[in-house]
Amino acid sequence: MSAPSPPADAVLRRLEWTVLRRLDGLMHGDYRTLFRGYGLDLAELREYQYNDDVRHIDWNVTARMREPYVRTFNEERELTAWFLLDLSPSLDFGSAGTQKRTVSAEFVALLARLFTRHGNRVGALLYGDELDAVVPPRSGRRHVLHLLHRVLAREPRQTSRPTDLDAFLRAAGEMMKRRSLVFVVSDFVSEPGWAAALGRLSRRHEVVAVRLYDPLETELPDLGLVVMQDAETGEQLLVDTHDAGFRARFAAAAERRENAVRSALAQAQVDALELSTDDDLADAVFRFADLRKRRSQLASGGGLPEHLRENREVPVA
Repeated sequence: MSAPSPPADAVLRRLEWTVLRRLDGLMHGDYRTLFRGYGLDLAELREYQYNDDVRHIDWNVTARMREPYVRTFNEERELTAWFLLDLSPSLDFGSAGTQKRTVSAEFVALLARLFTRHGNRVGALLYGDELDAVVPPRSGRRHVLHLLHRVLAREPRQTSRPTDLDAFLRAAGEMMKRRSLVFVVSDFVSEPGWAAALGRLSRRHEVVAVRLYDPLETELPDLGLVVMQDAETGEQLLVDTHDAGFRARFAAAAERRENAVRSALAQAQVDALELSTDDDLADAVFRFADLRKRRSQLASGGGLPEHLRENREVPVA
């Protein structure tokens, strides 16, 4: 039987006094990267300048003026972030006293608090063996506490149907109407075939796949005879980890699973943030900020190779 979860308020206060205070002292300018909104209002038309986004060229005005003109926009400050939380039984695993479910809850609470402190709204969709709970997006510390409590208070399932991320992502896509920043927080231990649904989600929203894992899932130590149990079906198997051949086969199977997940994420064309049970949460937030910064640079053309950026200086006829 797993130990009872600590109260949500205690978890959030600990994160605010440790990780959040550390981030306040170190991030500074990265806040702009983290909290950029999605709503756009036309501000003005002006002549095209080097490094402008060519997607903002107004072709009608350009044709009339015989010079390239671009639209500039005022960005809506409010951002809505959704957390799509896989809480299936495989998240109850952890080899060093910290379960993947705990890492998921703390990461979500930390980012949700960062967002809501700047007036943004956060919501969550919770998955057990189906999409079974919705926390509508709101702002404020009390809302973050409510969200965290909903996650921590869920009773672990002893068995369930195999995780079907494809069904979860399709259902989530139907519910989230407004363009948002979406975190899919999962270990991606699932029935195959979810990459297409994740790709469709990323075409409407900005999606970050937060992949949870434990080091013991990739390489087994020599522990002698061990009973291994499938977290979702409950099936048990006695294995001899002293057998070097078995450990090698386990590592090979883990590598195949790893390659399959990474290939699916690449196929879906989403940013991926990997989060281990022994990770530092502040470092994870910095990695997320870096993902957002690089995505922003690519959107504006700053990440293009030099020979392509040179081509953008050619006047438009």
